[in-house]
Amino acid sequence: MEGKDVSIEGAQGQSAEGENGMIRITRKVEFSAAHFYHNPNFSAEENRRIFGKCNNPHGHGHNYVLEVTVAGEPDPTTGMVLDLKELKDILQREVADRMDHRHLNYEVPELSGKIPTCENIALVIWNLLEPKITRGRLDRVRLYESNDLFADCTAGQSNGNRA
Repeated sequence: MEGKDVSIEGAQGQSAEGENGMIRITRKVEFSAAHFYHNPNFSAEENRRIFGKCNNPHGHGHNYVLEVTVAGEPDPTTGMVLDLKELKDILQREVADRMDHRHLNYEVPELSGKIPTCENIALVIWNLLEPKITRGRLDRVRLYESNDLFADCTAGQSNGNRA
């Protein structure tokens, strides 16, 4: 997994302290993994009808692109919302080491018993990362399964929907 891009976005307005605007910083990383969709409560025909080629029991692979956004105020002594090296290390440890070049159905315990859809994977990643972000706050996890398909898990939507 390699860090690809970092973006910074400023939001208008003032912080709770009233001094600085909120900053969002995003790191983009990639990982490759295999999966298949299957609900054990469905018949074989129903699984094929609902999930189509994604129900192939041998699985298929994706080159996922993950964007993780952290929001907060820059530290007055460093000018950073959080140390980007620390974020890169967290992403390596919590996402790449668990998911890169793995079969998500069989090798990722956090996905056990879940259909590894883009939505479910994004939520699992959110739950892995949120307690590890100690500066700023996790604001968004965006997971691209392909160029034209992604799922967002955001701060306002994750509570109560824990994986």
